[in-house]
Amino acid sequence: MKFHHHGYISEDPRVRIVDDACVDRDPNLPDEMDVLIVGSGPAGMITAAQLSVFPDIEARIIESRDGRLPLGHADGIQARSVETFQAFGFAEEVIEEGYRITETAFWKPDPENPDHIVRTGWTDDDPAGLSEFPHLIVNQARVLDYFRRFMQRQPSRMPVNFGWELERLRVNDGEEYPVECEIVGTGAENKGEKRTVRAKYVLGGDGARSKVRESIGAKNSRVISNHAWGVADILVDTDFPDAMTKAIINSNHGSILHIPREGGFLFRTYVDLGAVADDDNHKVRDTPLEEIVAKGNKIMSPYSYTVKDVAWWSVYEVGHRVTERFDDVLPENRETQDPRVFIAGDACHTHSAKAGQGMNVSMQDGFNLGWKLAQVLRGYSSPSLLRTYNSERQPVAQDLIDFDLEWSSRMAASVAGDESIEDFYVRTWEFPAGFRTEYPESLLVASDAKQELATGYPLGKRFKSYRVMRRSDAHDVHLGHLHEADGRWRIYVFADEPKADAPDSKVRAFGDWLGNSPDSPVVRHTKDGDDINSVFDVKVIYQQPHREFELGDAPEIFRPRVGKLQLEDKNEVFGIIHHPGVDEKRDAVVPMTTNMFQKEDIFEARGISRDGAVVVVRPDMYVAHITSLEDTESLANFFAPIFDLS
Repeated sequence: MKFHHHGYISEDPRVRIVDDACVDRDPNLPDEMDVLIVGSGPAGMITAAQLSVFPDIEARIIESRDGRLPLGHADGIQARSVETFQAFGFAEEVIEEGYRITETAFWKPDPENPDHIVRTGWTDDDPAGLSEFPHLIVNQARVLDYFRRFMQRQPSRMPVNFGWELERLRVNDGEEYPVECEIVGTGAENKGEKRTVRAKYVLGGDGARSKVRESIGAKNSRVISNHAWGVADILVDTDFPDAMTKAIINSNHGSILHIPREGGFLFRTYVDLGAVADDDNHKVRDTPLEEIVAKGNKIMSPYSYTVKDVAWWSVYEVGHRVTERFDDVLPENRETQDPRVFIAGDACHTHSAKAGQGMNVSMQDGFNLGWKLAQVLRGYSSPSLLRTYNSERQPVAQDLIDFDLEWSSRMAASVAGDESIEDFYVRTWEFPAGFRTEYPESLLVASDAKQELATGYPLGKRFKSYRVMRRSDAHDVHLGHLHEADGRWRIYVFADEPKADAPDSKVRAFGDWLGNSPDSPVVRHTKDGDDINSVFDVKVIYQQPHREFELGDAPEIFRPRVGKLQLEDKNEVFGIIHHPGVDEKRDAVVPMTTNMFQKEDIFEARGISRDGAVVVVRPDMYVAHITSLEDTESLANFFAPIFDLS
């Protein structure tokens, strides 16, 4: 956390100084705004949180409820989502509060007594070590609380405007605020009040029955037969041996997905109620709780549970649906029209709860769109940048539906002779952990990237963190954890082999170009009067341990002067982690501590060329380009069309 560069701060530095333009901003919903977000679910809240960082953007979020969500129905938090929470500054709190899934137990019919179940195995939750962050169970309501707190701490002090519901919208081309929205009051004080507000852009995060989706005429392109699940958060007495472990239970009487909840006593149980007939007309929703509990007990025989208290329960009918487009642009107009209205989350993709994808994928929808809206509204990119939202996120949703169909069928019952559910779980773990997304070559993913220079950072996939040593204070930090949700691009410069002060160091020449050349994206795209790091967060990582070079050896671009006082930021220069002589001493004296201070070389761990490399990471944490220290032209050419305002 960096502060004091605008002057001494004695209060909580997480509460940013309110911007002068926002001091007198009316917390009530204005008649005109830059962005209107409909729905305060995960997709809407993360988008609002991203936009709240920018006081020069007037963005608002409306919600039909009259206050905060008291009890969320989504609970699974992927490791990728926890990485994202780190960028918003509350990962540690969520980890402390949540239940951490470390393994999954699998139960199947006992061959000697098929009416009973037996444990057939376990698997580690992250068998491939995909992330240093955990897989969590946390109430969705708490996640929304954290995002709302983040918004209230930003310079814009963005509120949530509860008690308003969208009825319809239309786009009036040619106007400054072209999206006209008719809304109606749903709160205690404004119930029935009708208003018309206007926005430059609208995001519909208003759920499976989205009025925004309906208004833009977007249709669900694929519908699969519905399946019903009885779902309950319950406090129970049980003799089930894996009560405190995530468990997938397949029996001759049905299936259960058993998930312990945060707090140590609460459990969520998903009880399979079977396929729903086309002519059911939602009758399955009338299934009483007692029937769900009875079926659950039958499935897990010879074990049982007695319900002591019920926090919440419901019957879900979840079809597999994905919307044909995620914005208001018709397919025939894709090449010529820029979108004004977007949909995200359940408004454009719904699926089963078995893989725990809903909240997580929804948040990545919003994270993808939020920084793009900010870059356009703040005058860095043309509106055509917003076309990439649909082209990037709609295929991700389709992949999700395809995966969930296979995962759901396997969880319900393994096919004899086919791959076991345990093996499938391990083989495909990258997807439910949130790391399968790989954006293809496009405006935002370079076509001429040199993947061989950094093989551990696959192009188009999220930037996988690793530990480095900060030169200024000898702090052992995760490089990726320094990525904040501030809309900035990251340029990670991995040095070549010569030491930092060596005359033949390629990184010295590159740093001089990046900080001074008119062709440099940092020079070219940073507005006059703004800090040199306002658009690009530039860091250098040397191949040597931090004690083998001086901070001042790094070019000035890696020591930018920032803030009102233009103080030198000494926190952007890193070396590898290595404690000279420690290995030899501890091996001889204290053999049991052999791995306590092992060498951590990010170049080895992430396959980075010893000739150096430049890795560009988008504001939403995905790798966008990889180039050599010499190929400055490629770097300049990559950013030119993104920041093109023509």
